[in-house]
Amino acid sequence: MFWVLLLLPAWAVAGVACARLCLAAVRAAAVGTTDAATAEGHDLTLYEAAFLCGGPRRVVDVTLVSMARQRRLLLARTGWATVVDPRGRDEMERSVIGAIGPEGQSLIAPVRAAAATAAPVRGMADRLVRAGLAVPEDGTGTTIVDGVRQVRFAALAVVGLGAAALLLPASSELPRHLVALWFALPLILTLSCLVIARIEVHPYARRASPAGQRLLGALHRGTHGAGDRTYLTSVAVRGVRAVGEPDLRAAFAHREHPHPRQGQDSGGARGH
Repeated sequence: MFWVLLLLPAWAVAGVACARLCLAAVRAAAVGTTDAATAEGHDLTLYEAAFLCGGPRRVVDVTLVSMARQRRLLLARTGWATVVDPRGRDEMERSVIGAIGPEGQSLIAPVRAAAATAAPVRGMADRLVRAGLAVPEDGTGTTIVDGVRQVRFAALAVVGLGAAALLLPASSELPRHLVALWFALPLILTLSCLVIARIEVHPYARRASPAGQRLLGALHRGTHGAGDRTYLTSVAVRGVRAVGEPDLRAAFAHREHPHPRQGQDSGGARGH
C-alpha cells in the first residue's frame, strides 16, 4: 500500500494546479467582459501589445530594439547599451535613457529591470486593466500563462510519481495495471485542462484578457511583411527571438550574464 502515499501527492499537485488555471481563466474572462465596448474601440500601441504578450520587460525590449534600429542607442554584442541620442521621443524612451544612467552606458540587464518597474510601465498596465484588455495580478500573481505552466509541471509530477509507484515491490492486494490506472486519473485531469486551455485561450498571452487577446490576434496576423513597423510588431508579439540582426540578438543574449569589466565592454559598445 505504499503506492497510496505517492498517489495522494499526485492528486494534490494535479488538483491545485488545475484549480489555479481555472481561476485564472475565470478571472481573465470576468475582466474581458467588464468593459467590452471600450476594448473593441481600442487600438493597441506597440508598447501595449508588448505588455500584453510578454509583460513589462517585453516593453523595455521593444524600446531598446526600436532605439537601436534608429541608431539612437548602441547595443554591443557583449551586452552593453550606450546612449547616442539622449533625447527620448516618448516616456518609455526617456525611462530607458534614465535607467542607463548619467554616464550614458550600462549593461542591458539592470536597464531592463529598472525600466520595467518604472512609472510609465505601471501607468500603462493600469490603463490596460481599466480598458478591460489586461488582467490585474492577484495576490498569487497567477496568470493564464503561469497556470498552464503549473499544470504542465503537475502532469510531469504525476508521471514521475506513477513511475515510482510501479517500481515498488509488487503487492498482492492490487495488480500493477490497477495501480497505473489510479495514477492515470490525475494525469487525465491535467491533460484535459491543457487541451481545454489550448482550445479556449490559446495563444497564451501573459497579461491579456480575452478582449485583449482578440486585439492581439489581429496583430499576429499583421506580423508578416516588410517595414519597420511590422518588424517591431513581431518583436512585441514574439520577443527578442524575432530580432533579425545577429549583433543585436547577441546583445540580448548577454543580458543575464554577470557584469564583465566595464573597460573591455565600453570599447565593444563604441565599436558596435
